[in-house]
Amino acid sequence: MPAIEHKLNLSEEDVPANIRVIAEKQGECEQSKKEIIEQFRSYILEHNECQPYRNDDKYLEKFLRARYWKIENSYRLLCSYYKFREQNKNYYEKVRPLDLRHLGDDDILTVTPYRDQHGHRILIYRFGLWRPNRVTVDDIFRATIVLQELGSLEPISQIVGGVGIFDLKDLSFEHILHLSPGVAQKMIALLVTSMPIRTAALHIVNQNWMFNAAFKIFKPFLNASMRERLYIHGSDMSSLHKFIDPEHLPKRYGGVHEDYPYTLWLDMLQEHGGSVRKDMEQLGFIFDQ
Repeated sequence: MPAIEHKLNLSEEDVPANIRVIAEKQGECEQSKKEIIEQFRSYILEHNECQPYRNDDKYLEKFLRARYWKIENSYRLLCSYYKFREQNKNYYEKVRPLDLRHLGDDDILTVTPYRDQHGHRILIYRFGLWRPNRVTVDDIFRATIVLQELGSLEPISQIVGGVGIFDLKDLSFEHILHLSPGVAQKMIALLVTSMPIRTAALHIVNQNWMFNAAFKIFKPFLNASMRERLYIHGSDMSSLHKFIDPEHLPKRYGGVHEDYPYTLWLDMLQEHGGSVRKDMEQLGFIFDQ
């Protein structure tokens, strides 16, 4: 299979017809879109609980899409997003995404350059490869935020969200020692409550006996909706395939694709990321050498 290009689908014209149908079912209407965005903008000014650094149509639209065009819910997400940023400035300000290459070199996490049959990109964590003495928890969060922020720029991903695979092969006691309730709460905030891109499902694969200890840490922060979208498969890849077609999975999960490291997204940013880098720099990230 030929290599797949690492490219963000940034144009509304990139949204295929079947995804547009999904958007309409979620409440998106071309005739009323501008009016709803204007209502949202006014709602933000009236309530004044958070001050977004942008309020242009394109920016506000991704928060509305993430909450099915419900203004109150979108506003809560917006405020949650800015609260998370304020509480975790070290994950944004003066962070150099290109300096996070070591996470890709160790294959700890990545996002697929292709989409599954439902239009989702797949965020993959391989926690068993994580060496806490080499890679800090904070760097895992920083890298996750870079990927989430990039994904939130894509109209397709704004509409359908993404899915996550937590590969827990070789998870050890050393890893559990670094997974405090505070770490769990931040991870759930990033994947569920505080980013303008939905997580449609979380899939746990290759878990061992250490999983129960890890899950006890995360479980209190999972709301009822997210628990319904959490699937535990063990080593049974046929179970995973009921949700994600093998044509859209790496070979290690019974699919057809090679592994594509996180570093290829960084290469894309470095070589072709003009407007994307500008968006990311507004968030506090630094790309100059």
